Amino acid sequence: MRARLDEIVIDCHDPARLVRFWAALLGGEPVDRAASWSYVDPPGTPRLAFQAVPEHKATKNRLHLDLAVSAIGPAADEAVALGATRSGDVVTDAQGSFQVMHDPEGNEFCFVD
Repeated sequence: MRARLDEIVIDCHDPARLVRFWAALLGGEPVDRAASWSYVDPPGTPRLAFQAVPEHKATKNRLHLDLAVSAIGPAADEAVALGATRSGDVVTDAQGSFQVMHDPEGNEFCFVD
């Protein structure tokens, strides 16, 4: 049997707020299924769902999303305007460049090129 990735679920405090950030960043329409569950179906990617949890984020994520962009600087600027924050500077290595970011609730993601 082979499984298929259906959706990625992110724990958070405010699903309705976070789904709107990610929908603005990736495209798709935010859907609030309940006060504790929201999701978006970005074009060409699995569903991103957001579920309310009572605990606060305490450490670095064990999993994060890498988002391919044509230009890291403008993508990071747009994300910041939507409520994200940068973490450090753009890093370049033999594989390319990336910028670590945090969404409005502190979840890490990276822009990569």
